[in-house]
This record gives sequence, structure tokens and C-alpha cells, in this order.
Amino acid sequence: MSEQLKFIVEQLNREPFKKMFNLITFDSLEPMQLLQILNDALAEIDPKQAIDIREEMPEQTAKRMFTLLGMLKYKPPGGISEVSSFRQGLVIGSKPVVHPILHWLLQRIPELKKRAYLARFLVKLEVPAEFLQDDVIAETYHQYGELVETFKNIHKECEQLKSSGFSTAEIRRDIVTMEEEKDQLIKRVERLRKRVEAVSNHQRMLELARQLRVEKEREESLAHQKQEQKNQLFQAEQRVQRSQLQLKDLQQAAADAKPESLMKRLEEDIKFNSYMVSEKLPREVENMRKVVQYLQKVASEPAMGQAELRDLEEKIKETNSENNQLIEKRMVRNDPMDDKLSLFRQQAAIIVRKKESKVEELQEAREELAAVERELNMKNSQAQEQGGAELIRGDEFKRYVAKMRGKNSMYKKKRQEMAELNAEYGVLQRTEEILRERHTTGQQQLQSLEAQQGISGYSDTQEELERVSAIKSELDEMKGRTLDDISEMVKKLNSVIAEKKSALSPLIKDLRALRQQHAELAPEYEQKKAQYDNCAAGLESNRSKLEQEVRTLREEVAREESQYHYLNCMKEITESQIERAANQSIINQSMDLQVRRTALREKYITHTAEQDSLGKVRKTSSDHLWHITRSKSVLALSLVSGVNLVFVRSGGLWPLSESCQTVWSMRSLSRHIVPVLEQSL
Repeated sequence: MSEQLKFIVEQLNREPFKKMFNLITFDSLEPMQLLQILNDALAEIDPKQAIDIREEMPEQTAKRMFTLLGMLKYKPPGGISEVSSFRQGLVIGSKPVVHPILHWLLQRIPELKKRAYLARFLVKLEVPAEFLQDDVIAETYHQYGELVETFKNIHKECEQLKSSGFSTAEIRRDIVTMEEEKDQLIKRVERLRKRVEAVSNHQRMLELARQLRVEKEREESLAHQKQEQKNQLFQAEQRVQRSQLQLKDLQQAAADAKPESLMKRLEEDIKFNSYMVSEKLPREVENMRKVVQYLQKVASEPAMGQAELRDLEEKIKETNSENNQLIEKRMVRNDPMDDKLSLFRQQAAIIVRKKESKVEELQEAREELAAVERELNMKNSQAQEQGGAELIRGDEFKRYVAKMRGKNSMYKKKRQEMAELNAEYGVLQRTEEILRERHTTGQQQLQSLEAQQGISGYSDTQEELERVSAIKSELDEMKGRTLDDISEMVKKLNSVIAEKKSALSPLIKDLRALRQQHAELAPEYEQKKAQYDNCAAGLESNRSKLEQEVRTLREEVAREESQYHYLNCMKEITESQIERAANQSIINQSMDLQVRRTALREKYITHTAEQDSLGKVRKTSSDHLWHITRSKSVLALSLVSGVNLVFVRSGGLWPLSESCQTVWSMRSLSRHIVPVLEQSL
């Protein structure tokens, strides 16, 4: 539980929540605050949930959270039996219910965001069956289902593109690179064009170069087509070879498909399996058991040193030498009867080894056949997934051939019927043309007779009258049907109105009673509302006063804290000064001259004496004017004598004008004039 709380607090302190909780403050939250934090986590998953739960009824909040958690497929810890207690705990903000939900949500925020996004479009609206009887609603609902399926396919393609490794940044970089290459190529083409324009007959050369490029492209395309045709020919030859091999296998299977051959094959399988079960596998199991026992014995023994290993090697050499001696003694005896038996033993051993090798080869061949069959099944499944047809063989192939023969005969029969129908259609078409020509001839003869009798257009007028009378009869019939429909509709509407009135009469009675009850409860509601408003206003005023007092006290506390820190700093400064003065007093009282020279008092006295002597020198220089000359050169010098400035030149002194006065600072004056004065003195 502590790990769960620690994880929740860490996640809430990060982006995008930034709650700045610790374990104590989070555990001491009120139920309403805990529900608000849960609602904030749900709002991070689904932005529609970003509301203040204080502005919402508790039942609506619980219903909204139940719906979203169900859509996110959250399962309560207690299972179905604890659903009622889970709902009650979520309504009241119980910690044992809210903490697991927060832990589950904060672990899966990206996944749940995606699920909430998809649920907005994939959760279908439930439309009652009686509404779907309407054609418009049914068609709209069908279009809605098609749009949902389209969204599924588009989202799946989008996810595949996202996971395919392509990124917009890389594509943009590629586009920028290609644009740069394009600009470089354009510049190169312009340079080449300018270079070529200087050559005579360049248009002819460009045309020939263009034709050469076209022919080279055509040559490349032809070479590509040739290679493709070679590949297709090679693939066709491979298919023919495979088909021939399959045909040969099928022919052999059909030739061997007899009871005797099947029994023989089954007997061979039984013999092989009995040999494997009775001889080979028990021998292999026994050998493996011996190896395991030997390895266990070796593992159970303690580790051997180099001396023990040398002893074992010597024993092995001795045993091998004894075996060689025994073999030599047996060969010396050379019993002829034993020689015959040894020959038979060798032959039997050779046969046994051959049998074992053949059995192993057969076993390997069977394993290879099983692997090939598994691969074939896998390829068939892949072909089926990609829309290909499954490979058929044996009896299925025979049934398929028989079916195709039947379809071929049916196709020939239908083709013959189509040919007969086409011939009959040609005859009928010719008959129609002949009848149309006869009708035209008869109309011409009738018009000539009408002209002879002086009643031209009589037949046309008669046909027009017949057509108008037919249209009038159709309109009269339509009007009659319309009147019948209108009367039937009026009857239906009256019956519907009567049914609605009979159905609404008890509701109207209930409404009257409810209106009377509302009129009775309205004054009481207004009174309670006024009391509530007064109480809320009083509490609000008290809260504002308390907030003002708290604000004042906080300001006072901050002021006192700043005063305390200031006094504390002044105290430390004073203590350091006292300590420094004590140290200087100790240095001054010291009898050692070397130590006393390091005192600040001695340094200040020495510095003061130096400044006094410098001040006397400067005072002496300010009371006199010195005539300074340089050989045939003009020297401009500004000396301060009281307040006046003078210009000193070889041969005389002149006062300076305001436009050419040069004011020297005290530092410059002391650096340039004082050395001259000292030399003169």
C-alpha cells in the first residue's frame, strides 16, 4: 500500500499535474479533494472531464466517472460481487476505492488517452429498433456505421505509418536537401548553358544530345524489360518443373493407391516404429542414463589435484597395456572356430551399424519432411492472409478438376444459348426495321389520300385527340386517388388525435395535482432559499474578515522575521568588529616591533604622515610660477596659482584665453609638475 501511495504522489508531482504533495499531505486529503484529484486525472485522459465537481451534483459526478471507467475497461479489485460497494465508495470518495483507481490510471495515461480518443468515435449510438423502421433513420444509421468502419481503417493506416519509422523531421530534412541539390543542379545547368551558347551551332548539338539521352533511356528501359522477361521466363520454368514434379508425385500416388501397397507401407511404418521403441530408443535412454550417472558421480567426488590426476593417467596407461597384452595372447592362440565366429560377429556388427545409420537417416528424413510440411503450412497460411488461394492436392484436386469440367460444359452450353439469342436478336432487329419502313410507307400513302380528299392532317388530329383524352382520363383517375388518400389521411389523423387525448388525460390530471403541490411548496422553497442566502452571506463575511486577519498576521510575522534577521546580522557584525578591535589591541600592546608594524594604527599613522608631506610640497608649488623653456619649442603649461591660469612660453608669460585653457587634474598635476618643482628646489 505504501508503494502504491508513493507512486501516486510521484506521478501527481510531475507534469502535467504539479500538485507538490508528500505522503502525509496526500493521505490527509478530504474525500471531496480526493475526488477532485481523480477528476483531474480523468480530465488529463479525456479533456471533456475537466470540470469542478463542486459545481456538479454527486450523482452526476459518480455516473460520469462510472461511464468513463467502464469505457476505459477498469475492473474493480473485488470483482462483480463488490460492484455495489465500489460504486458507493466512489460516490463518497473512499480512499480504498479511489487510490487503486488513481494508481491504475497514472500507470497507463498514454494508452488510456488513445483509448478515450478512439471511444469517442468507435462507441456506437444505441438506436431503438422501432426508430430503425424509418427509412431515413435506417439509411443514416447505416452511413454512420460505414463512417465508423472507415475511421477504423484510417486510424489503423495512421498507426502503421507512425510505427514504420518515417518521421516528419527526416522527411523535411530530405526535402530541404533535395531542394538544395535542385538549386545546385539549376546553377550547373545555367553555367553549362552559358558555356554552350558561346559555341557555334549549339542548338543542333543540344538536339543531338537530347536524342542521345532519349535513346540511352530507351536502351536502359529495354534492358530492364529484357531482364524482367528473363526473370519471368526463369520463374515460369521453375513453375513448370515444380508442376511436373507434382504431377509425377500425383501419378505415383495414384499408381500406388491400392490396398496392397497401403498395407505394405503401413507394415513398414509399424516395423520401423517397433524397432525404434524396442531397440534404438531404449539403448539411447540407457546410454544417456549411464552418462548422467557417470556425470553425477564425477560431480559428487571432491576436486582432484595434479598428483591424483597423474595417478589416474598412469592407471589408464597400465589398463591399456594389459588390454593390448590380452589381445595379443588371443591372437596367438588363433583358434579357427573362433575365427569363423569372429567373421560372423563382424558381419553382424556391420549390419547392426548399417541398420542404425539407416534408421538415423530415416529419422532425419522424417524430421526434415515434418519441417518442410510445417513451412508449407505456414506459407499457405500467409498466402491465405494475403488473399491467395490454398494449395490443393490429392482427392481435392480430382474434385476440383471434375468441378471445372462441369463448369466448362455449362459454359459451352451457355455460350451456345448466347449465340442463339444473338441470332434471334438480329432477326427481331431486322423485322423491326422492316415494320418501321412499312409504317412509314403507310403514313405517306395516308397523307397523300388525305390531300386528295382535301382533309390533310386528319390522322394527326385524331391521334392528338386520342392522346389528350388518355391524359385526361389518367388525371381524373389520379385526382380520385388523391381525394381518397386525403380522406383516409384525415381519418387517420383524427384517430391519432383521439388516441393521444385519451393517453394524455391521466397525465393532465397528474399535472394538475403536481401544479397544486408546486404552488404549495413554492413559498416554503422561497423562504428556505432566503434563509440559505442570508446564512451564506454571513459565512462569506466572516470568511472575508478571517482572511483579512490572517493576511495581517502573516504580514506582521514577515515583518518581525525580517527585523529578527536584521538584528541578528548586526549582532554578528558588531561581534566581528569587537573581535577585530581586541586583536588590534593585543597587537598594539605587544612588545615585538615586527608584530606592532602589522597593526592598523601604525599603518594609518604612516599613511597620514606621507599625505601631510605631499600636501606641503603641493602648497609650495602653488605659491610660485616657474618659467619652463625648451629649445626653440613652445611648451604650453597650465599651473594653478590661486585661481588664475597662465600660458607659459619661451620669452614671456601671457594669460590664457577661455578657448585654449587646459585644466589638469590633481593627479596629472602631481605627476607632471611636482617632479619638475622638486628638481628645481
